[in-house]
Amino acid sequence: MTKTAAAGTHPLDHLVLPTHSLDVARARLTALGFVVAPTGIHPFGTENCCVFLADGAYLEPLAVGDEQVAAKAIADGNVFVARDRAYRDSNGDEGFSAIVLGTGNADADHARYVDAGISAGDMLGFSRAFTDPAGKRDIASFKLAFAAGAEATDAFLFACERVNTPYVDRTALQAHANGATGIVELLAVSDAPGKQHGLISLAVDDPAADGQGGIFPLPNADLSVLDRAAFTARFGLPAGAPTDLRFAAVVFSVRNADVTSRLLAANSVQHDIAGNDIVVRRAPGQGAAFIFREIP
Repeated sequence: MTKTAAAGTHPLDHLVLPTHSLDVARARLTALGFVVAPTGIHPFGTENCCVFLADGAYLEPLAVGDEQVAAKAIADGNVFVARDRAYRDSNGDEGFSAIVLGTGNADADHARYVDAGISAGDMLGFSRAFTDPAGKRDIASFKLAFAAGAEATDAFLFACERVNTPYVDRTALQAHANGATGIVELLAVSDAPGKQHGLISLAVDDPAADGQGGIFPLPNADLSVLDRAAFTARFGLPAGAPTDLRFAAVVFSVRNADVTSRLLAANSVQHDIAGNDIVVRRAPGQGAAFIFREIP
């Protein structure tokens, strides 16, 4: 990371990656060298199959498991499902829709978002059954507060408070064959990067952040907002259609880039080298460009 996060700034918790099929996502992520957790079921029609990283962050591939339940959730004002639907309507069923921030007080975040005019809607509290790898069952509970730009459908952010978190030994789920240990940078594209600074600084609870150089330092990763030309120049990747804000890429730290590249080649995953980065373009089940960077 290039700068130090201000005290109190929310850390990255996880990323939401919409997909049409968890089976496709599981196959793609496995080919990329990740261990994928068992399917988790939400009480509002969506389901996931997560990838947990040793630094505490994780990926949440998200599919709609029950269309009728999801439709009812939207009608009842569930912002999470409504935003997922809006994203899919605008961008299709594969992508990177949200950055999730860890918080100890989602109520305070919601109040702050409302006061700043960036609230994306009502808070969401929910619980779901959880089974660890050993078969032990418990209940996981969460409270979410949502933030988004006006009329935005390509991206949103939300703060996630873990009201009840069952202890789970995830050591086996974090032992990825590609050597990935964490997320060091998130890349977003925007036609007007400067206009996103207010939204992002408020969402991460760092009002003094100015996005100098387009970079917002979080305690455990950087969030970089680039114009489309700069994004393409940096990674050789297409930046997609015009957008106010769209999340486009994830940079992972890996122990040994040679091990990562050999695994990708063995699994017939096309990849390119850009400086010290191994770049894998987005694909069904992947949602965003994945960039692997060796960090000692």
